[in-house]
Amino acid sequence: MASERRATVVVTRPGGQSSALLAHLASAGFDTLEFPLIDIAPVADDAPLRAALDELFLPPDLPDMPARYALVVFVSPNAIDHAFARLAAPWPVDLPVAVVGPGSVAALARQGVHAPAHRVISPPAEEADPRFDSEALYTAIEAHFGTNGLEGRRVLIVRGDGGREWLAERLAEAGARVEKAAAYRRVLPEPSMQKWERIHELLSGKAHAWLLTSSEGVRNLDELAHEHLTAGEIVLLKRTPVVCPHPRIAEAARGAGFDRITVSGAGDERIAHSLEALFPSETGAASARASTSRDPEAYAFASAAASASSSKQSSSAPTDAHPATAPAHQTAQSRMTDSNDSKKASPQPNVTPPLPPNTPFTPFEQQKRRGGAGIVLLWFVVVILAVAAGAGAFVLNRKFDRADAQLTQRLAQSDGQNADLRAKADQAASATTALNTQIIQLQGKLNDAEAHSQALQQQYQDLASNRDDWTVAEVEQILSSASQQLQLTGNVQLALFALQSADTRLAATTGPQVVAIRKAIALDMDKLKATPTTDLTGLAIKLDTAIDQIDQLPLSGEAPIARARAQTAEPGNSASIAAATGEPRWKVLWHQITSGIGQQLSSLVSVRRIDNADAMLTSPDQGYFVRENVKLRLLSARLSLLSRSEPTLKSDLRVADAALARYFDASSKKVQAVRDLVKQVDQASLAVAVPNLNASLAAVHQFKRGG
Repeated sequence: MASERRATVVVTRPGGQSSALLAHLASAGFDTLEFPLIDIAPVADDAPLRAALDELFLPPDLPDMPARYALVVFVSPNAIDHAFARLAAPWPVDLPVAVVGPGSVAALARQGVHAPAHRVISPPAEEADPRFDSEALYTAIEAHFGTNGLEGRRVLIVRGDGGREWLAERLAEAGARVEKAAAYRRVLPEPSMQKWERIHELLSGKAHAWLLTSSEGVRNLDELAHEHLTAGEIVLLKRTPVVCPHPRIAEAARGAGFDRITVSGAGDERIAHSLEALFPSETGAASARASTSRDPEAYAFASAAASASSSKQSSSAPTDAHPATAPAHQTAQSRMTDSNDSKKASPQPNVTPPLPPNTPFTPFEQQKRRGGAGIVLLWFVVVILAVAAGAGAFVLNRKFDRADAQLTQRLAQSDGQNADLRAKADQAASATTALNTQIIQLQGKLNDAEAHSQALQQQYQDLASNRDDWTVAEVEQILSSASQQLQLTGNVQLALFALQSADTRLAATTGPQVVAIRKAIALDMDKLKATPTTDLTGLAIKLDTAIDQIDQLPLSGEAPIARARAQTAEPGNSASIAAATGEPRWKVLWHQITSGIGQQLSSLVSVRRIDNADAMLTSPDQGYFVRENVKLRLLSARLSLLSRSEPTLKSDLRVADAALARYFDASSKKVQAVRDLVKQVDQASLAVAVPNLNASLAAVHQFKRGG
């Protein structure tokens, strides 16, 4: 039934990574408790990871540049999520990627990397008992690239801080140039008090099991248990059923003291099936009890058969105390039993025993005569044997005496020879001892000389490597400063001087990697030399000249006016004029008088046209601020010119020119000259794309990573 719960499963995966498994277990009738034993956190310094990811997008055909990666390996879904969060562009289609299991394949698919658009390498999941670990992944990589397919090529492994080195070592043994980048770090979490209360409640007697998905999680659980559990609870914890997806995790759990371990295999479905086998449903148990109650005879027969088989096994196995005596004793006893049984089974009938045979008849005297002759013959033989034995003993005794004398003589000679040999051996031993002492002394001196030679060689290597490292670090600082100045000020000459200085410092160092750095610096120097230049200094001088003349420019209402003078034309000869025109003389006189008065009045008044009314309303104090504002605009334009900020430069020049046209006298030569300077700067300050020093910096970073 759905309402009946089997047991509680303590899931120890990192938080937020068990939603599918929790739903599967809930549908199978399990209660779950999330108890993370590992927290995933970003690395403290992600600069190496970003630098490695930036090299994924290097063009493959640039000469004298670092080769592209031939393969990128992600060890877990966490590595995929943290690495793709730092990618600046989509994953390259032609770059293969290798992952360990189905979870990582799904994580890649969430990031848009999946077959057939991309080449994704992972252990096959179609086998009867698939394995998802480093060993299986290496087999899949070798099947994809071939036995020596990665020899001399770069491979990037994106992982957490630390971890197994097996895959990196195997790839390095296969000839690949392995580089590693940490995308995340594992942190020991601190579960809340509510979760520890739930653990205490489960250990008090409730059915539960632990799901341990990593060896580090096993170690963290053991450490946390000693901090938060009593000794009795730790014993109960070690007797609790444990489910592990991989045999390596099971070995770690067995080393930590757990004794009820089940290896389920990778995947949520296999984990759920293992837990269902550990905790069968109440329906199956009830059916088993019902079948037993319906057929008690069968149950009794089965019990008897089981007990009989167990007793047979126990009796047939020899004991540890008498491994060989028991079988022999049983064999003898069985033989005696068979003999007695055979005797009892076949009794013999009553038969009369046979009579002794008849003795042949011989007369008594003949027997006596024959007996006396035999005795005499017997004594004769005995005497002969005794005499022969005495003679032989005498001869043997003489031989023994002669042999004893010879043996004594030989022993004396042998003792003399042995004494000589001992003396010679002592002399040889003393000479050997002296020689061994000299050899030991020479060997010690030789070892000391070799140790000194190795120490000197190591010091030389350290000095050489340190010198190269210091030179490369100094060159990196020079290039970084030059790149920053180039981007901020656009000073191509200063950047070119910095590159030449860096190349001069690297000229004293040899090595293929240093040569690669010098080639990259040469490429950047060629780019800087080919960059068109702008006379920023000349433009800045023009702006300085315009700023200096602002205070002398007249405003629209301050133009100088010539002093008025009364001027009177000499009156002409009225009579001649009247005669020539035919008019009366009085009219000619009247006309001369009125024109003289008009000339006098026009010399007293001056009329000018000003289109901007604000210029006439500007007071002398406000005129000071107008000049200062124009100078500030020109100063800002000068800073924008030197910093190569073209939008700001254009804006400041337009505002300054508009102020000159609005508030200053347009007819003044000085105003026109200043406006011409502003227009010249505006037309000459065209935007020029400033090159960067990325090639040199990338080569230096590659040298520091040891690639």
